[in-house]
Amino acid sequence: MKIKCLKSELLNGINIVSKAIPTKTTMTILENILLTAGDGEIKLLANDMEIGIETSINGEIYEKGVVALDERLLTDIIRKYPDNDVFIECNDEYLTTITCENTDMIIPGREGDEFPSLPKYEKENPLVISQFSLKELIKQTIFSIADNNSNKMMAGELFEIKENKLKAVTLDGHRLSVRNIELKDNYDDKKVIIPGSTLNKVNGILPGDINKDVNIYFNNNNIIFEFDNTVVISRLIEGEYFKVDQMILNDSDIKVTVNRKNFIDCIDRASLFFKEGDKNPVRFNFVDNKVEISINSHHGSMNADLDVVKEGKDILIGFNPKLMIDALRVIEDEEVDLYMTAFNAPCIIKNDTASYIYLVLPVKVN
Repeated sequence: MKIKCLKSELLNGINIVSKAIPTKTTMTILENILLTAGDGEIKLLANDMEIGIETSINGEIYEKGVVALDERLLTDIIRKYPDNDVFIECNDEYLTTITCENTDMIIPGREGDEFPSLPKYEKENPLVISQFSLKELIKQTIFSIADNNSNKMMAGELFEIKENKLKAVTLDGHRLSVRNIELKDNYDDKKVIIPGSTLNKVNGILPGDINKDVNIYFNNNNIIFEFDNTVVISRLIEGEYFKVDQMILNDSDIKVTVNRKNFIDCIDRASLFFKEGDKNPVRFNFVDNKVEISINSHHGSMNADLDVVKEGKDILIGFNPKLMIDALRVIEDEEVDLYMTAFNAPCIIKNDTASYIYLVLPVKVN
């Protein structure tokens, strides 16, 4: 194999596929990137057996070939080279020479046949969504996925498709996030649970162009994302997701409208004196058309008043400030509506159209 490409092109391709390099594995071949030159394309592939990412880059092919190269070493070499053309040449023993300007570096490669290929899939009836919309959807829900594997469902995100609507749901036992968006076309009903790790990786490499689309395919137990010159294939989580609609009740008798930015700023200041595991949460005392936000801990104390518009009875309720801030920060509305029923019942943040719904469980106030 012998190819030439710009350092920037090669490094961008490496950065994309390296998201699928496992942090720990007993299969050393998975620590490599498969470099393929053939049929007019230069492709890079990484695969940790749960998620595989393949992308193609621009360049010139002088000799076709395939070689697997250690991802960490390849990345370090390309990063240290100047911004110029990079030549990669591999001999019959997979010894690979990487040249840029007046420097040659030689590293051992491995036979491409050892590398696990991506599963084949049918390119039929894709769900089409703009890159921007998908990136926003992930950003607005991914934060409430559980960060451990104690419950596989909480480690995933539900995508539920009904006609021209897509609902995304995540929860971690302390909060719930729901986003509803309208699609360009109608589709058959479908429910899938996508690993949160997959969506984090897709979000990290998705450009987010509002004028470009992502094609999403569902094939057996896999989901496939196609955008630009990149393909991401991931296994889905099998099983039945939680009955989310039962968690979101519409019988709240307290409604509070508050300026979102001012609310975030005030909670953020209070969070300086809150540490995870503390018994004292941040207290929200909604009285008349004010909310007193306060905290008193051994780290310090704070009291602040904020104007609100309240309908219904007064309420004193406590929250972990991080959970509230995470939800509020991904909402773009200038004002937000909070719905509550009692000090020991969830707070629901949603708009009139229910395009977003965030549920946060309270913490007992001493």
